[in-house]
Amino acid sequence: MTASKTRGIGFTSQRTRDRMIERLRAQGVQDETVLAAMATVPRHLFVDEALASRAYEDMALPIGFEQTISQPVVVAVMIAALRRGREGKLGKVLEIGTGCGYQAAVLAQVSAEVYSMERISGLLERARANLRELRLRDLRLAYGDGANGLPEAAPFDAIILAASTPEVPAALKAQLAVGGRLIAPLIVKPGSGAANSEQTLYLLERTSTGWSEQWLDAVRFVPLRAGKQ
Repeated sequence: MTASKTRGIGFTSQRTRDRMIERLRAQGVQDETVLAAMATVPRHLFVDEALASRAYEDMALPIGFEQTISQPVVVAVMIAALRRGREGKLGKVLEIGTGCGYQAAVLAQVSAEVYSMERISGLLERARANLRELRLRDLRLAYGDGANGLPEAAPFDAIILAASTPEVPAALKAQLAVGGRLIAPLIVKPGSGAANSEQTLYLLERTSTGWSEQWLDAVRFVPLRAGKQ
């Protein structure tokens, strides 16, 4: 991959990326560490070339396999929620739903160590290809059912789900370290398909005595599915 492709030109240039960051600030994202990470990661590399000119717009875009890359503001809000009130980098992070690899790349900028799981083998290989030239250290991709987590690497200081679910899988709660946070889009009102369900970001923190929870913004994600394909 050439340096110019990484930097981008025209609709994929650093200037366009900077406009996305200013829009995120206007939407209420205040974590400058997260904003700097998103300014660093070239989002256009993670979508089909035909969609590259729309990569920095505030919208979800198709990435194949009936999956999408999340809106920039949703990525920013979720990661900022994991970091809120904390200094320095996040510790060991587990992402459920690698997708095209974009959110994993952003997480790698603000975390000491990132594990990212994907259940669709073809999509995982696409993410590997997207991430290869960025040469991100301490980012590991895994093929598996995200609802089971990654017990061999647990416990995690943060867990982030990029797919909606009616409840947090018990395995993921068990793999969260004391003091750790988990964020997930929970289905609060089922509908006929993901497009018609009501979903809200749910932030769960494991304390020394139990759990604390907080409900955040309305969102829309593809559903968390079981098994591998």
